[in-house]
Amino acid sequence: MDLDDKIHKKSSSEGWKERIFVPTVIAGVVGGATGLVSKYRKICGLANISTTYAANFAIVTGCYCGAREFVRASRASEPGDLINSAVGGFGCGALLGRLQGGQIGAIRYSVIFAVVGTTVDYVTMQLKPVMQNYRESIFGSNEKTTDWFKLPEWSPIQVLDEEALAAKHAREQQLYAQRTLGNLNKEES
Repeated sequence: MDLDDKIHKKSSSEGWKERIFVPTVIAGVVGGATGLVSKYRKICGLANISTTYAANFAIVTGCYCGAREFVRASRASEPGDLINSAVGGFGCGALLGRLQGGQIGAIRYSVIFAVVGTTVDYVTMQLKPVMQNYRESIFGSNEKTTDWFKLPEWSPIQVLDEEALAAKHAREQQLYAQRTLGNLNKEES
């Protein structure tokens, strides 16, 4: 195995948290929120229905994302390839549909998962640059600096540069000295 193969194998497993774990957690949170507004919350209880929705959303999303990544690794393609989404959605839908509704359910679920999963992946790929620009406009560039958050110019809170910070520190020292001298003068009288 030469160096290029090692680099390719390492890079193929990088980013799995962003492609599997993060969507699964987000789906669990969305499922829990969906349970909060479900019409069945009064019948089954709020905690039970929220937990059920959260678990189902997370299971479905985890299965879909795992199948998509399996197809991506098998095809040795890039993470943004929509064929991975279609084939992974078809396989995941067939598996979950077979468990849920037999052969007819497998066919129905596989088509639904392929279409919906590919659509969500396409929309996500289109929105990612927009969200990146929005994040940069709020938090600044991706550089790892201490000023990760930019306040608007109209904000009464201002971040001081080194020169202004030194001037403020000098003013505070001067005021402290005046207060100390004033307290000493009062004590002497």
